[in-house]
Amino acid sequence: MNMTDPVADMITRIRNGVRARLLKIDVPASKLKAEIARILKDEGYIANYRRVDDGRQGALRIFLRYGPGWERVITDLQRVSKPGCRIYCGKGEIPRVYGGLGINILSTSRGVMTGRQAAKTGVGGEILCNVW
Repeated sequence: MNMTDPVADMITRIRNGVRARLLKIDVPASKLKAEIARILKDEGYIANYRRVDDGRQGALRIFLRYGPGWERVITDLQRVSKPGCRIYCGKGEIPRVYGGLGINILSTSRGVMTGRQAAKTGVGGEILCNVW
């Protein structure tokens, strides 16, 4: 399978997993995806994640999170910047997601962080995805 956008693949797998009410999903591992998973965990969108060895490049096992009545914690995830159309923003123009209820994940010169952290740090970057 030819993978041109591994981040979009990860986002799609999480979105599908949440809609199917799965407890966990696996995505092929990479440093960038591990950083995205770390932010989703820190912001409370997923329960946990860990690296598992599959004999190839390794996989990230992401444990999805739900409310007490199996309500979704993640309503939706959207890929913003795509390989064919990268989307960048300066430090003063980081957009708000869902009126401030959601988060955006940016890849900056100082690493992967949320839009809020990037604004605080005073850096802009590539908007990887929006989560709410």
